[in-house]
Amino acid sequence: MPSIVTTLGPDGAKVNFNLFTPALSFFIIEAMKNISFRQLRSLLAIESHGKIVEAAKVLRLSAPAVTLQLKQLEAEAGVRLFDRMAHGMYPTEAGRAVLSAARDIEDRLQLLSDELNAFKGIKRGRITVGAVSTVRYFASAMQNAFANEFPDIDLDLVIDRRTETIERLKKRTIDIALVGRPPRDISVRAAIFGEHSLVIVAPPHHPLVGRHDVSKADIVQEHFIVRGTDSSTRISFERFMADVPGRAASPITEMELVEDIKRAVMVDTGLAFLAAHSVADEVRAGKLAVLDVVGLPIRRQWFAISRTDRAMTPVMAAFQDFLTQRSGQFLPEALPA
Repeated sequence: MPSIVTTLGPDGAKVNFNLFTPALSFFIIEAMKNISFRQLRSLLAIESHGKIVEAAKVLRLSAPAVTLQLKQLEAEAGVRLFDRMAHGMYPTEAGRAVLSAARDIEDRLQLLSDELNAFKGIKRGRITVGAVSTVRYFASAMQNAFANEFPDIDLDLVIDRRTETIERLKKRTIDIALVGRPPRDISVRAAIFGEHSLVIVAPPHHPLVGRHDVSKADIVQEHFIVRGTDSSTRISFERFMADVPGRAASPITEMELVEDIKRAVMVDTGLAFLAAHSVADEVRAGKLAVLDVVGLPIRRQWFAISRTDRAMTPVMAAFQDFLTQRSGQFLPEALPA
């Protein structure tokens, strides 16, 4: 979309505006006086889901109703807010400006609701938390412990790969993300709420099981089943093995799901580098064994992260404080040495 847009002024004459100048800002502010928050919510849903039909499903409205709200918004703003493409709806430059304002309004209203409840001495509300896939091994215990302490706060937990979790934080569709490594391309607050360990596991009958002080050279030619390249576990594995000669030629199989990796190791497909808490049940059941490798286990931290450009609501603060102060109630115990 060009940076110069033409629209009609109060007297009906054509007026040229350079996007994001004070003149356009004043014009849009005047136009926005007639816009409702319901229309802005429709705009956010279209941007999030890419299609009016999908946005309508989430909003529990008909597609024509959402289309009408978008048209009314564009008429009020005097500029096109979305480009209609064959593969979906994409915000224009002006649309992105309105979306940013809509998110700010949504955040501020949520903050106001939380603050009013806080004045009443009530901790009540809703929080949406994103988490990387290895959180699923203590997710239920965490949710139960939080619900017991804060029964009036609804916790929605979305577990996915790291890439998708960080993307949700960028789009503000989650309030807090639980990760093993904070991102570098977005400014976040990061609160440490616990530790986890990374280990190498093998099938119980593997010749290296039971051997002490296994070196990297002993395992460099082993077939490893690893997670995708965006995984913090994969990055730690590559760093751990980086100084071993011949590592580049060693066979590797990538699998996204930890459960698939564990099953592959159990049927003797290879070794795996995984979070200890994700294999604890199989190790205790004798289905997998942890190798005693020099330099392992690697200790890593759990982080609760949130955007620095968004106010920390009382509900968000309650959840973060719960994580940092009550992690012993839900984080798995370390594997026996």
